[in-house]
Amino acid sequence: MRQVALLRGINLGKHNRIPMAGLRELLARLGFDEAGTHLQSGNAVFSADISAAESERVISAGIAEEFGLDVPVVVRTRDELAAVVAADPLAEIAAVPAQYLVIFLSARPDPAVLAELDPAAFAPDEVRFGEREVYVWCPEGVRNSRVPQSWWERRLGVRATARNWTTVTRLLELANS
Repeated sequence: MRQVALLRGINLGKHNRIPMAGLRELLARLGFDEAGTHLQSGNAVFSADISAAESERVISAGIAEEFGLDVPVVVRTRDELAAVVAADPLAEIAAVPAQYLVIFLSARPDPAVLAELDPAAFAPDEVRFGEREVYVWCPEGVRNSRVPQSWWERRLGVRATARNWTTVTRLLELANS
């Protein structure tokens, strides 16, 4: 089955450097087929015979062994990513794809914690919650967003990695090919 791996916090400045050619080679050595990458920010598309959760563990361990880095990895199947795109709860207002983020969560957050969050408190950003995603429209730009990715991890108690809508839809295209 086709899967998409999203690595958090790599190739940002001088830290956590992983060359994409090296990532593709690692994925092949780990037994993943048809591995490709998109951009330099840790996006990989591949075929696997194991679950997305198992792929997360295998890739994370492989990165630690190969590159000596502790990098959070979130994996979604092609079908799960297609559902994220189909849901698109902010389609009517998210006019600039680069300012529309999907924050992919490693697990479903505690519903009680989500219930405590008031989406209006994030204004001017618009926030909607999916099953294992947070959709964020940043009308003043991503850099001016009131809530950084690290906040979501702390507040929700799960790993998180964000991609803009352009990247999300491109990854789905790659997973479909």
